[in-house]
Parts: sequence; structure tokens; C-alpha cells
Amino acid sequence: MKCFVLIDLKIGDLTHQDLGQMQMYVHYYERELMNEGDNPPIGIVLCADKSESVVKYTLPENETQIFASKYKLYLPSEEELLQELQREYRALEYDKEKSN
Repeated sequence: MKCFVLIDLKIGDLTHQDLGQMQMYVHYYERELMNEGDNPPIGIVLCADKSESVVKYTLPENETQIFASKYKLYLPSEEELLQELQREYRALEYDKEKSN
């Protein structure tokens, strides 16, 4: 996937301002820095804690370019990482089947 990936690391809790700031960055890259053949940029906001309601009411429904996630202060074990990857893979497969 050829695209810009913008990452913003926040030391505090996620706010609607953080998401708005990332939206601005993503739109800037879309309008000013994308080259022919690039996919739309992706924005990732990593924060100490996130409120699902802040994400739900700040970002448009079906947002596909901006993501918010809580980070951990330690690296997961190999087993934990593998379980998370498998969980995400199953979710993607379910969404794929659901859309067909």
C-alpha cells in the first residue's frame, strides 16, 4: 500500500482536539503532498487512554483514514501479539464476508 502514514503520539488522554488536528494533517497531505498513484494518507493517534465516545462523536461514521488507539507502556509477549493479530484477522474476514 503506497500512502503516507501520519502518527501522533499523545502522552495524555485522547481529546476531540487531537482527532481534529489529525484530520487537518490528513487533509493537508491529501491536498498538498500526495503523488499520482498514492493511496489516501492514514492518520494514527496513539494516546495514554481513549474514550470510545470521543472517537464516535468526533470522527465521521465509516471513517477509514483516521484511527485512535491506546498504547501500552510495555511490549506484548510474542504470544499476546500473535493472539491480537489472529483476532484482527478474524474481524477483517468477518467484515469482508459481511460486505459480500
